[in-house]
Parts: sequence; structure tokens; C-alpha cells
Amino acid sequence: MNDVFEPRSRAPDFSPTGGDFQAFRPPLDGKVPTVMQVLPALRSGGVERGAVDVARALVTAGWNAVVVSEGGPMAYELKRVGATHIELPIGAKNPLKWRENFDHLVNLAFQHNVDLLHARSRAPAWIAWRAAQKRGVPFVTTFHGRYGDSNPLKKLYNSVMGRGDRVIAISHYIAGEITRRYNIGSDRLRVIPRGVDLELHDPDKVSAERMIKLANEWRLPDGVPVVMLPARVTRWKGHEVLIDALAELRDLSLHCLVVGTYEGKERYKTRLEARIDKLGLTPHVHLVGHCSDMPAAYKLADVVVSASLDPEPFGRVIIEAQAMGRPVVASNHGGAAESMIDGGTGWLVMPDDPKALAAGIRKALTMSDENRADMAEVAIHHARRNFSREDMCARTLAVYCEVLGLTPTAL
Repeated sequence: MNDVFEPRSRAPDFSPTGGDFQAFRPPLDGKVPTVMQVLPALRSGGVERGAVDVARALVTAGWNAVVVSEGGPMAYELKRVGATHIELPIGAKNPLKWRENFDHLVNLAFQHNVDLLHARSRAPAWIAWRAAQKRGVPFVTTFHGRYGDSNPLKKLYNSVMGRGDRVIAISHYIAGEITRRYNIGSDRLRVIPRGVDLELHDPDKVSAERMIKLANEWRLPDGVPVVMLPARVTRWKGHEVLIDALAELRDLSLHCLVVGTYEGKERYKTRLEARIDKLGLTPHVHLVGHCSDMPAAYKLADVVVSASLDPEPFGRVIIEAQAMGRPVVASNHGGAAESMIDGGTGWLVMPDDPKALAAGIRKALTMSDENRADMAEVAIHHARRNFSREDMCARTLAVYCEVLGLTPTAL
């Protein structure tokens, strides 16, 4: 693939300096637009992070940002950035609750003088779509993933996400999937890759003390290369493929860290540990659970692995690892195939193929220091140029301007 990711979007292209979003600031004598985002909850994950990041950008640009969800730990972030959070069980899948939630949302839309509703999940989208019609304002959706549609009822349920005046896909892979399934034309479809916090994921800002703390906590052996798989422990993330790949690398000295929560997946974790033991890898593989300091974790790694069996909608881990200057070995499908440079920032390998994965890891662990430094420089540049949080938010605000008929001052 090319060494520069080119997001295909007909929305205006903005790269706000320093993330100030001044191009979108409304005139002093004009109406301040209000955007209401709806999503099930604010616990953790890409959906929630995207909503919080866009709310921050809206407030920075002088707009009003309202988020409706049933709440969660990330709600405090909205308050901190000056956005309004309203608790409502908008993600309830019971149709008997929809009428009540619809009435509440319509009232909130009028009460807050909402100019646009943005839905980030299917159940809230059905409510928000009707509320937008009642209010007479534009409706925007974001496809954060590929929804299963194995029967007509599921396809109908999913179809609400394609009813937006603008439909945002977080990758070209997802754009292709929804175009094929829901016949959404280029006049409404916008591709806006998810962005990562490049201030947080900056290798120069991770102190030695943070790395030492994690290394001691995880009892990492000194001088042994680290292979890292950062992903929640679940079958489709490819943990078993990685374990089998490690068995192909017995001639190399390495230590593998499996970083990610296994809450609710304890039985699968036990199965993984049994497989690790059977292959004689127990001294070399450590399932460490959740990590609250991922930038330091990435910096400890010599190679980061994304071994997903199913296509990733985007591949946030791949972007974060590149931003930290780490080579990546990833399954060659889905969003992963468009978020890294094969041979330039890492290697794409055949999915669900332990030998291919082992070959990619071997390349990463045996390249020269000079090549490693060159790859790190390319990876950091690639992440910063194409996947910043500021760019994602600017493109989203540009979509809002499109449907509201506003002209940012930068144009």
C-alpha cells in the first residue's frame, strides 16, 4: 500500500493547528449550534472515546455539546471539558422502552435547542432518528463496526445506521461493507478514521520510571525482547494463533505479554493457559490483564501483534503502537490493512496462520538497530500525519457544517 493514508471524504479537509478548531467558531452575532450525540453508555471503548473527543472539539470551537447516555465512568470527562451529559437509558433494546425514551429525547432536543442529532449505536439511533424528524433537524450516524445481519430482522435493525443525512464510517473497510449491505451512496457516505491521542502516545513523554514500574510489576526478564498482544482476551483476537506462532520461535529468546482484560472470559483464559503449558511456553508468556498505562507498555515492547481472526473495523492498537514507534505485525484484513504500511511500519500477514505470524515476528525481532530506528521514525510520522484525534474531530465538525449549511471560516 502507499506510504500515506488518504481518507476519502467529500467533507472539507481541516487540520486545525494545536487542536483549537477556530475555523469552526460561529460568528459573534450568529447562533451557537448545538449538537446532541447519543450512545448507550460511557464506560470504555472506541464509541465512547469518539463521543468524548468530538464533544471536546465542539466546546473548543464555541459550539454547545450535549451527550445522552445511561452514564458511566467517562461521564466525568464530559463535565471536565464543558459539555453537557444527560443520563437516559437510551440504549435499551426493549421496544417497550422506546416510546418513553423517544418522548424524553424529543423533549431534551427542544429544551436544549438542538440543531443536529448524531447517533453512534443502533438502539439509540432508532430513537434519535425519529427525534430528529420530530425536531426537524439533520441526523448523522457513525458506523463503529460491522454489524451481523444473518437474518432479515437483524438487517432491518441495523438499517437505521444507514438513514443518516450523513453516514460516517471509521475505515474504508467499514465503508465498503455498509455500501454493499445498505446501498449508501457517496453523496452521504464519509470516511473518517478514528484518531488517537498523540500527546498521550508520544514516546518522548514516557519516562523511564513508568517503564521500570511496569517491568517490575510484570517481572520482565532483563535484556529479553518483548512481544506484546494488546487486546481483551477473547477468541477472535487471535491469542491462540499467537501462542502457536511462539512455538515456532523456540530458537529465539523472547518474552510475550498478553495485555488486556479477561473479565467475563475466565474460562477462555484458563484454556489459553493450558495451551501455553502444553507447548512448554509457560515461562515465556504472561497474561497480565488490564493495563492503565498503555503508552509505557508499548514502549516496553519490541514488537506489537494484532492477530485478529475477524477483520478489525479500524485497529486502534495498531495506530497507537505506530505512534509509539513500535513495529507491528498484523492480520492482513479489515482496518488493519489500511492503517499501517506493509514493510514500512511493520508487516501484514495471513490471518489465522501461526507460521505466517511467526515469520512476521521473526522479522521484527531480528532486524538491525538501524532498520529498527528507521521503521520507528516512519511509524511515528505515519500515525501523526494520518490518525490524530484533532484531524478526526475536525473532519467530524466539517460534516456537521455540511448538513447544517455552515461555512467554516477556513474556507
